[in-house]
Amino acid sequence: MPSGPGVYIFKGTGEKVLYVGKAKNLRNRLRSYFRKAADLDQRKKKMVELIRDFSYIAVSNELEAFILEASLIKQFKPGFNIILRDDKNYPYIKLTVKEQWPRMEVVRRIARDGNLYFGPYVPAQSMREALAVIRSNFFIRSCGFPLDKPMRPCIRHQMKRCPGPCAGLISRDDYMQIVQDIRLFLSGGKRELMERLEADMARLSDDMRYEEAAVLRDRIFMLRRAFESQKVIAPELGDLDVIGHLFEGPEDGAEPSNWSFNVLFVRNGVLIGSKDFYLNNIMEPGAAEVIHGFMEFFYSKDSAPPPLILVGKKPADAAALVSWLTSKRGETVSVRVPARGKKRGLLAMADENAALHFHLRKKGPDSETPSDLRDMLRLNRTPESIGAFDVSTIQGSDSVGAFVWWEHGDFDKDCYRRFRIKGVQGVDDFAMMREIVQRTLVGLKRRDTLQDIRIPDMIIVDGGKGQLEVGRRVLEEYGIKADIIGVAKKPDRAFLTTGEVIALEGGSGPVLLLRRIRDEVHRFAISYHRKLRDKHLLESPLEKIEGVGKKRRLQLLRHFGSLEGIRKATEEEIMEIKGMDKKTAQRIVKTLAERR
Repeated sequence: MPSGPGVYIFKGTGEKVLYVGKAKNLRNRLRSYFRKAADLDQRKKKMVELIRDFSYIAVSNELEAFILEASLIKQFKPGFNIILRDDKNYPYIKLTVKEQWPRMEVVRRIARDGNLYFGPYVPAQSMREALAVIRSNFFIRSCGFPLDKPMRPCIRHQMKRCPGPCAGLISRDDYMQIVQDIRLFLSGGKRELMERLEADMARLSDDMRYEEAAVLRDRIFMLRRAFESQKVIAPELGDLDVIGHLFEGPEDGAEPSNWSFNVLFVRNGVLIGSKDFYLNNIMEPGAAEVIHGFMEFFYSKDSAPPPLILVGKKPADAAALVSWLTSKRGETVSVRVPARGKKRGLLAMADENAALHFHLRKKGPDSETPSDLRDMLRLNRTPESIGAFDVSTIQGSDSVGAFVWWEHGDFDKDCYRRFRIKGVQGVDDFAMMREIVQRTLVGLKRRDTLQDIRIPDMIIVDGGKGQLEVGRRVLEEYGIKADIIGVAKKPDRAFLTTGEVIALEGGSGPVLLLRRIRDEVHRFAISYHRKLRDKHLLESPLEKIEGVGKKRRLQLLRHFGSLEGIRKATEEEIMEIKGMDKKTAQRIVKTLAERR
């Protein structure tokens, strides 16, 4: 083994990745696991017993090892690393100030491109509320056209929701003033923004431009209401994240422990959101190690950490962690344990939220439900994990299937699956159900030895006896051992493989859980179906014409003004567009004539 820095990967039976770690000295670190006299904690002893092979990747320095470790953990999700179910990137509002005519976008990745990013917004509802206020009060373009040449303004200008920079209807100085106002609103610059708007309102009133002054008066009123709804913590704090935690179990890792984390997002002194995480059966010894693992995975997203992160306990290997966070942000990041003042108060708030989430999760309505469900449905075992299937279609059009996963009292969206039905033509609910059950469960079974993925303890299919029989045959055909039931509605009832039908009446825990899972898979299936259907409805006929890409579609629409204008054009008129050849012009005329 090399004696330099790198990442090592422990593997079990079937090449299943057990653990990914980093080291300043690979040789010494691996030796520490396999010496006879090694003093290992219970977690490491259990892991070493399962190791059948290992590999390593040597890197140039410790920071590269940190980055690579975070990437590999995210890829393999090993059972002995700390893994968060929610590893998605959170939404940001991007203000494209590097463009000549800036606009707003919702993005989930921050790039070092000179544009302004505001967020993260957790939950995303707060972002939608901010966008609604901006679109109602600050008129900025929403299109992504380059605007290098004048063009006819769109319907948003007619609705008085865009000042029409595409048609030269506003000067750039006036437009950039709107952009500046949006920046002030998003960054919490209440005083500066209000003072400017009030001064403009007074000036318009003095000039007897009362209608314009009234518009500003209404805007000021709406913005004041929006600012009042913001939870101002302390403007002097700037940007920071606060990580509170609570755990239950031995800190030495001798037995599994359960952890709850709460992250508060403070930007410009304003609390813009929070996020809860629950980690169960953690074998990592010591709070410092768990906090390190949590922070490493949480900040492995494609987003920039804030300049200050407050924690209740200093994480293990803090220097390497801070160096990695600084490299992600592009400027210095500090991790501190506050002892007093407002920062300590914020940490106490995060700890309190973590405790509340922990106890709600532990004593929630589903805490005793699995065993009750086993008794009610006469199951072979207590279903700790439940998978559910549903099909969504309208007369065989855009047929889709969906699969959701429930475990330990909550839905795990990392295990969700959705499919376009491939092997069934027309309306055949039974065949569609067979296809999605087979594709999902066979896929999970094949990967069971490679990743931490398994067949759920119980399977629900949406429907009655027919759908249940289809699912049962798939399990029998592929040797999959799991309980399976059918759940139908109007009236709500469960169909068992014994032929018994159980009415799902009342508000008991098992009944509410079955309804909850059924409704969730139905929501997931129908949302995907609507997405595909809406996509087809909004597709332009130009998109399916050979030789007409995005650039040519834009040229055609700019030249002729609308799809109807292109339909009325002759081949010769279409060929006047720069770069347009005769064959493509002929295809455009023919296709649009056929789809008239």
